[in-house]
Formats: sequence, structure tokens, C-alpha cells
Amino acid sequence: MPKLTGTHPFAPFEWMLSLRYLRARRKEGFISVIAGFSFLGIMLGVATLIIVMAVMNGFRQELLAKILGLNGHLLIQPLEYPLTDWEAVAARVAKVRGIRLAAPIVEGQALASSPFNASGVLVRGIRGSDLAKLGSIAQNIKQGTLEGFDEGRGLAIGSRLAEQLSVRAGDNLTLVAPRGAVTPMGTMPRIKSYRIAAVFEIGMSEYDAAFVFMPLSEAQAYFNRAGDVTAIEVYTDDPDRVDRYRQLVTQAAARPIYMIDWRQRNATFFNALEVERNVMFLILTLIVVVAALNIVSGLIMLVKDKGSDIAILRTMGATQGAIMRVFLITGAAIGVVGTLVGFILGTIICLNIESIRHFLSWLTNTELFSPELYFLSKLPADMNVGETTAVVIMALGLSLLATLYPSWRAARLDPVDALRYE
Repeated sequence: MPKLTGTHPFAPFEWMLSLRYLRARRKEGFISVIAGFSFLGIMLGVATLIIVMAVMNGFRQELLAKILGLNGHLLIQPLEYPLTDWEAVAARVAKVRGIRLAAPIVEGQALASSPFNASGVLVRGIRGSDLAKLGSIAQNIKQGTLEGFDEGRGLAIGSRLAEQLSVRAGDNLTLVAPRGAVTPMGTMPRIKSYRIAAVFEIGMSEYDAAFVFMPLSEAQAYFNRAGDVTAIEVYTDDPDRVDRYRQLVTQAAARPIYMIDWRQRNATFFNALEVERNVMFLILTLIVVVAALNIVSGLIMLVKDKGSDIAILRTMGATQGAIMRVFLITGAAIGVVGTLVGFILGTIICLNIESIRHFLSWLTNTELFSPELYFLSKLPADMNVGETTAVVIMALGLSLLATLYPSWRAARLDPVDALRYE
């Protein structure tokens, strides 16, 4: 007589029972309502988490690229005496290995006006050769040209400023600086008209609406800084490793300087972004947690409803482990399929986020993601492989944990008690 052996774990009959339990009693065979809601919760939670984290990553990366593309990674300011030796200092710093550009600048605030409007601007005087090396400006010229920038008396302004003032390349722009010539009547504002040589568009509304570039020699004359500059902007090959350049730049400057890096200049802004990102992750994780709790409640109700089935299976020889695996598969199937569909949905939306934004803007007749509020002219999405993997693993883990207690209860069900009360 052959020896009888039990079935191996996750045998075909366990999968068959699990899939049958996922269906409602109706003949149509639709998935049960609770299982459906659990599936939708997991799917939407995973998709939303992926989308929001990708958008916030993209938002941070785009802002970082725009900020570091225009502003130096290190800012050298004078100590003890003005930067009258700026040419020699810039030349020495530029020779440091890993330094891409050392650009002397003169900065000042002014009022830009045209016959149609006026707006406050930040005027930055810079050499034409240095401006040509700033890809965020030189590679994004929409009107005019930067050729002969140093020789002429033209300005380069942002596209949003041009729109506000209703001007374009070739038109004249009047700058009014509060600190001008000193007269017996007091300090008079300096008013001067300039031709617009070029219009650029960085893609960050704050910069496109506020920055005006002027030849360095003209800016020195306009802001009464003959032979002097405000600071030297230093651009490195690797902004994330800016600390390694500090000592080298200090030695190359060979004079008393005060140095500040991009992280210190933008610390509050990027810290706020990081806090917001972490809080959004925690809040949206609750969607997945609620969906996992739906799986728990659905399986507990299923165990109660299938009590007699469990009892009959046990009397026929099904082990506690087999019963537990049946309900584990039932609950885990909801979580796995929901997570997979959520991942696919989130990925599709991230890859087409800008098209979706335009469609929703057209549909609602409103401007979603306004550049004035969010600084960027388009909605960015940057899916991080590590973060996306973490979201998927977290959803799968929560789904699996949610099935453990109901499955354990099903396995512990006493067949005699279950049949007695039927």
C-alpha cells in the first residue's frame, strides 16, 4: 500500500480556492466589493506616491539646475578692502583645478521702465566672455544676440520682464538707480536709457522677470564702482562637492575674502522643500495603510463567511498551513496586482505629466501650475529608481502584513465549532 503524503506548499488547489474566494457569490463573477475597494486603494496610493515624489524630485532638480546655472557655486566677497584687484584674483581662481569659471560681477537694484510699464530689477554687470560661458543664458537667447556685448551698451533681459514691459530686442529700456550723482541738493537718482541687445528665457519665472545683464564696465560706471566689483562668482565642475574647493580658492585668492557657497545662500529654500517632500510622503503613505486595513477587514469577513468551507477542508485533510496559505494568497493577490497596476499608472502619468497638465488646463480653462507661484515654466517629473522601488516594496510589505492576522485566524478555526453553528 503506497504511503500517503500531504500536498506541497502553494499547491494548485490552494491557488484555485484563493482565486474563487476573490469572486463574489453572484453568477457574474465580479470581484467582491471590499476586495475591489482594497485594490483601488492600493493602486491609487502607489500611483499617487510615485507621481508626487517624482514631481517633487523634478521640482527640486529643475530649481537646482536653474539656480546653479545662473548663480555661482561659490561667492567671493571682499574683506578689509574693496575688490580693486578683481582681475588678478579672478585669473588666479580660474586656474584652480575643477573651477569652470570665475566671473567678476557688479550688482545693484534698479527700476526698469518702458513707455508701457515699470518693474523692479536686479542689474548684474558681467564681462561678455563670462556671460557667453553661462549656458543657462547663452544657450537660451530668444531674441537678439550676445555678440559684441562688451563693446556695445546693450542689455540682456529675461523674457517675462520683456513681456511685462512690452518690449523686445532692439527697443530701449530706461534704468533708474536710487543712488546716483551727489549734488548740493542731495543724492539724485541715476536715470539712463539702454538698448535691449538680447532677450533670454531660463525657464524660471523669478529669474526671467527680474534679471538684467549689463556689460561690466558700464555697470561699474552706472553704480559708481570705478575699478571695483561687488563680488566674484565661482562656478565648479561638481556643485555637490563644493567643500573641496573652498581651501583651494582661498589660497588662490591670496587676499582677505569672505566666501559663501550655494547651499548656504539657498539653505532655507531647499530645507523647506525637503521638509515638504518628507511630509507629503508620510501623508500619502496613509492611503496605502488604509487600503491595507481594507484588506484586513475584507479577509476577516471572508473567513467568517467561509467557516463551514474551512471546516470541511480540514476534515478532508487540509492542514492549518494550507488554510493559512489560501487566505494569504487571497489577500496578497489584491496587494500585488494593486501595486503593479499603481506602478504602471504612476509611471505613465510621470512620463506624460506636462501633456496631462496642458489637457487639464484646457479642460478646466484655468492655468494649472502657474509659473508665478511655482517659479518654473513647466511641470517637471523625475522618477528616482531608489524611491520608486521603496514605494513598491512598502506597498507589497503592507499588503502581505495585512493578510497575516486573518489567515492565522482561518488556520486556527476549529472544524467542530464551525460545523456546529452552521
